[in-house]
Amino acid sequence: MSSCKPTNQKSNKEEHIRKPDWLKIKLNTNDEYRGLKKLMREKNLHTVCEEARCPNIHECWGERRTATFMILGDVCTRACRFCAVKTGLPNELDLAEPERVADSVVLMNLKHVVITVVARDDLKDGGASVLAETVRAIRRKSPQTSVEVLPSDMGGIEENLRILMDARPDILNHNIETVRSLTKRVRARATYDRSLEFLRRAKEMQPDIPTKSSLMIGLGETEEEIYEVIDDLRANNVDIMTIGQYLQPTKKHLPVKKYYSPIEFGKLRKVAMSKGFSHCEAGPLVRSSYHADEQVNAATKQRQMSNQ
Repeated sequence: MSSCKPTNQKSNKEEHIRKPDWLKIKLNTNDEYRGLKKLMREKNLHTVCEEARCPNIHECWGERRTATFMILGDVCTRACRFCAVKTGLPNELDLAEPERVADSVVLMNLKHVVITVVARDDLKDGGASVLAETVRAIRRKSPQTSVEVLPSDMGGIEENLRILMDARPDILNHNIETVRSLTKRVRARATYDRSLEFLRRAKEMQPDIPTKSSLMIGLGETEEEIYEVIDDLRANNVDIMTIGQYLQPTKKHLPVKKYYSPIEFGKLRKVAMSKGFSHCEAGPLVRSSYHADEQVNAATKQRQMSNQ
């Protein structure tokens, strides 16, 4: 979830692939976008939309008026080789942050909010307590808002996950990020199997809460490996999946090996849905929180149908 050591500059230049036309983004810096950005600064809040340089920020902020809050500071303790979030010594805990986030949710009149965190391996609970309190603060101040959480693996410690699940978020989202063979190269400290275990345990603790995970492609994986991730997530009872194109944030990060076409993403979505996911978003600009409000609605409908 953070910046990383520079990769070989010569290698990056040799492997550079021209970005296709379908990845061109239409910017929309309207009043909604500017107003939301001003609110974030006034409340001293961070969003993963900005920190991770999400390509959908103008759509979400300018048209849908949605955002993903990033709490526990803007400095990550991990150095993943795909992520633009800063890495280094973390900020001191801000125990007033949950209330500020909840106040902002009220001001923005959000129907659905995503709360993510930088990895905080310096904390015994991995930040679970503050994340759980943020969920509860939003429940108190904006009970009509559905809340999705996107934590790190919090060290793989079951008690940390239990603290979070006891706050009963509407969706538990934890990203697998990449295929098994590339995990050591792409992610820092996190492991493929620990992420699967994290998702499985979340479902065991609260079976009625939908779980969700996201996969980046374009880092050199094979088609068979993508199918393996889809199967592994379903085998661990994950309900919702997103699949998006990896985009290199800076020259210091891992290079793109392949740009998948919209047709290829459409095929992957059909495969995922055929495996039993309640919802799958797949596309070049899809990110974990993309159209998250629609995903919670799809998961709720399927849960209601299953209970009939």
